[in-house]
Amino acid sequence: MHLSYHTIYNNSMSDDKALKDFLKTVDKSKFRNTSYVKKVEKPWGYELIITPDNLPYASKIMHIQQGKRLSLQIHDKKMETYYLASGECNLIIEDNNGEMMTIALEKAKGFTVLPGQKHRHQAVTDCDVFESSTPELGNTYRLEDDYSRPTETPRIRKDPNRGWNN
Repeated sequence: MHLSYHTIYNNSMSDDKALKDFLKTVDKSKFRNTSYVKKVEKPWGYELIITPDNLPYASKIMHIQQGKRLSLQIHDKKMETYYLASGECNLIIEDNNGEMMTIALEKAKGFTVLPGQKHRHQAVTDCDVFESSTPELGNTYRLEDDYSRPTETPRIRKDPNRGWNN
């Protein structure tokens, strides 16, 4: 298919108008040019949350100490995607037959967990796992937890220690 100069030019003019119309709706008073990080201590290491709470997505780095593991858990609303940044970490995850399997996280590959899917991380060495997700929504049901923490509800999430004492 060959596009003429006039077709390309007219499409470009249409895009320019759409852009101008869009820019009229932007509230620049909400722009922020400052960094953000919140450290949350965990019994297995810590999280560095790098997105403010008011966004429609969340991102964090989980630093998990060698030999430690997160709870075996299910989210009722939250979706998560993981990326191994450093170290070695296993993702223990439920497959589509309801069986648990262990996957060695690999650098340069993402792994996604959906609501209702059992999962946990287990650090082989000290490791850093990047997580991108929906915001902290709903409940995190802890099926097994090495630290005896309760299910994490929206109310518990407001507590600085999120239901555990360090």
